[in-house]
Amino acid sequence: MSLTAGIVGLPNVGKSTLFNAITKKNILAANYPFATIDPNVGVVTVPDKRVEVLENMYLPEKTIPTTYEFTDIAGLVKGASTGEGLGNKFLSHIRQVDAIVEVVRCFDDNNVIHVDGNVDPIRDIEVINVELVLSDLEIILSRIGKIGKKAMTTKNKDDLKEIELLEKIRDGLEKNIPARKIGLSEEEIKMISSFNLITLKPIIYALNVGEDDIINGNKYTEAVTEYANKEGSETVIVCAKLESELSELDDTEKELFLKDLGIERSGLDALIHSTYKLLGLATFFTVGPDEVRAWTFKKGMKAPECAGIIHSDFERGFIKAEVMSYEDLISFGSELKVRENGKARIEGKDYIMQDGDICHFRFNV
Repeated sequence: MSLTAGIVGLPNVGKSTLFNAITKKNILAANYPFATIDPNVGVVTVPDKRVEVLENMYLPEKTIPTTYEFTDIAGLVKGASTGEGLGNKFLSHIRQVDAIVEVVRCFDDNNVIHVDGNVDPIRDIEVINVELVLSDLEIILSRIGKIGKKAMTTKNKDDLKEIELLEKIRDGLEKNIPARKIGLSEEEIKMISSFNLITLKPIIYALNVGEDDIINGNKYTEAVTEYANKEGSETVIVCAKLESELSELDDTEKELFLKDLGIERSGLDALIHSTYKLLGLATFFTVGPDEVRAWTFKKGMKAPECAGIIHSDFERGFIKAEVMSYEDLISFGSELKVRENGKARIEGKDYIMQDGDICHFRFNV
């Protein structure tokens, strides 16, 4: 199961520098708008200490962590919803991602041009949010116009239900309320899933600061955090410039560098974990002398569905899952001890997988 987060923001806020650090790819990062014209996709591993511990325990031939996909999308400008800048091209790219990481400039630097002349993170956020709302509103109004008359004429139950939902979303968007904050039920979200509404996607604000503000932030990060709290969104402080430097180091050098700065983990690691959590994702493991592997699944998925992530045959012919928790394995020290202490379980088709489950699936096709 892949996770795709789109990195968005105004031009010159540090998006491409951050993306370069994430993927260690040399994407053009120029000091002018639209340096990144086409979306760039990079796959990185999700930091998880449990994978390293399991690797040391089983000494497998290969170890495969779970992966995380980032898409760097060209800078947005005011008026994008009506075609300014890259306009609809930008908006079509962002509709394809699962979550939005909005990079917000929270640093002063006269050498880095701001598209609006001065640093004001709340204004920047609202510029982007308004464009996303307007873009979604256009889609909703178009759909209402298409089926509205038909629904009123035929009195078709499904059409009337859809119109009622569309009008509910329209009313919210017209008040500048993103679709994710309107209070839609799971059934309603499913009804409009084909529209790929941007404002329905979960969002995290990545606050790009100077190196001196990594630990305590600054007046800009405080303002954005307050703003995000009101709308129920998360914030993560990062220093794109520093992360770019860290990306050139090996793990040992990186750890020492962070320790010297008084930081437990990098901003990118925090961002990855926050986005993972935002999407309701978790990790289960398969282990053995051949391979230790981490697998991503959606919280709430049952054992057969998770087996299907490995291979469709595993789900089709699912019989049972042999399960132990990562915590129990570490606590008792070996699979044998886990079994001896009655902590190894046999789970059936209705078992809801938990983060940290170590599984062996039995199947027959």
